[in-house]
Amino acid sequence: MLANQSTDLLFELSQPGRRCHRLPDCDVPRRDPAELLPADSLAPQPPPLPEIGEIDLIRHFVNLSKRNMSIDTNFYPLGSCTMKYNPKRHERLASLSGLAHLHPLTPDAACQGMLQLLWELQNLLAEIAGLEAVSLQPAAGAQGELAALLVAAAYFRDKGQRRTRVLIPDSAHGTNPASAAIAGFDAVSIKSNDRGLVDLADLKAKLDDRSAVFMITNPNTLGLFDEQIGDITGMVHDHGALVYLDGANMNAIVGVTRPGDFGVDMMHYNVHKTFTGPHGAGGPGAGPIAVRGFLAPYLPSPLVACRECHDRSKEEADESGDGRSYFLDYDRPKSIGRVRSFFGNVGILVRGWCYIRTLGPSGLRAMTENAVLNANYLLARLKNVLEVPYGNRCMHEFVASARALKRNQGISAMDIAKRLLDFGYHAPTVYFPLVVPEAIMIEPTETESKATLDAFADALHRIRGEEPQFLHAAPHTTPISRPDEIRAAKEPILRWKS
Repeated sequence: MLANQSTDLLFELSQPGRRCHRLPDCDVPRRDPAELLPADSLAPQPPPLPEIGEIDLIRHFVNLSKRNMSIDTNFYPLGSCTMKYNPKRHERLASLSGLAHLHPLTPDAACQGMLQLLWELQNLLAEIAGLEAVSLQPAAGAQGELAALLVAAAYFRDKGQRRTRVLIPDSAHGTNPASAAIAGFDAVSIKSNDRGLVDLADLKAKLDDRSAVFMITNPNTLGLFDEQIGDITGMVHDHGALVYLDGANMNAIVGVTRPGDFGVDMMHYNVHKTFTGPHGAGGPGAGPIAVRGFLAPYLPSPLVACRECHDRSKEEADESGDGRSYFLDYDRPKSIGRVRSFFGNVGILVRGWCYIRTLGPSGLRAMTENAVLNANYLLARLKNVLEVPYGNRCMHEFVASARALKRNQGISAMDIAKRLLDFGYHAPTVYFPLVVPEAIMIEPTETESKATLDAFADALHRIRGEEPQFLHAAPHTTPISRPDEIRAAKEPILRWKS
């Protein structure tokens, strides 16, 4: 950051009288605002907004943007988050006027192209999942979890069964128990065994007629595929419960295996993790859910439907494009209702459709194979630098541990993560999953080259040989070194005061 690149806030840069645009005097006779609006609706004076010239405004935001890390500027080995590159071709297509400027209240007859795209996406996601029905409405993975659990609750309520418990492995994402609680269930933790997989004995002991859903991430957060999955789904179904797949790690199995084929009844997708929608920064997300046919009546409404396809198989409908029309189907009396305004975050769904159509079946399988290859290459290069407690091989990610370094030299996972910032890499996920002490969770994705992976591995080799005190003070090159993250979470400063 150059010394002359100001970090002052716009309020601090403000000077009275500065403007981006100067408009001519109004040629319409002025009227007293009190004649147009009630007096109690008028502020005594204009709000104290910054007064600043356009060039200073542009420089302010451009210079701030240079301080950001992004997938376009840095390698993000952020375990569990699948920070893959967002193809710019898909950004351009999603920005086409006929798609981007479509009003949410446009009548069905006037947006047939968009409805066809969304209908096709529903079918594509159903095929990839090996399940029969899809709702595109949820706005993120966590909301997809919640929506699916609400579907499960409606299903059991319709059957007259009172089931109150959701069973969740102890290595699960934190959103799983949170979603269960919000949906009105009691979350019950299932232990992991010494291989990092589901402890079948603990699962068996806790399964009973109170069990509604077993939530599993497979591959799990340790980057391991639980080959017990057939036994697990059989045990759960024997007790009349449903199996839910947290789809956060679908990037490791798309095109190779389908959740529906190994016994899953419900799942969500993270469009940003698997189909390259933009990720993070609080922007719009999408978390479509897929379910078995008997759960379809309870899905959020509306769904996209094809008028001419109701009495034909999906294959027949796909082959015949003549005279088809599409509509938003609200006539779903058992639906849990809306979970998102309008139809959801359609702009992100368009990007996902573009990605799937661009790659096709063989390309999606290659995506998966390369994600797994890249993760295993990094694991092989780093297992002599950092301990990897579970597995000599992994799927799309692996979890290393700095516990030996912490014990012997006082070097923590946080020290390593902060030092990586000096090399221009975003830090991996640390201290998750909780079953690994001093966890460092690494996921390279399939979009990174071997050269990038080698440079990252070389950086970790170098860090491993650095002095503990030097690492404790890292990062050394960033404007802010180590903020008080606990205080920032508990006491956020959300407004500026002069």
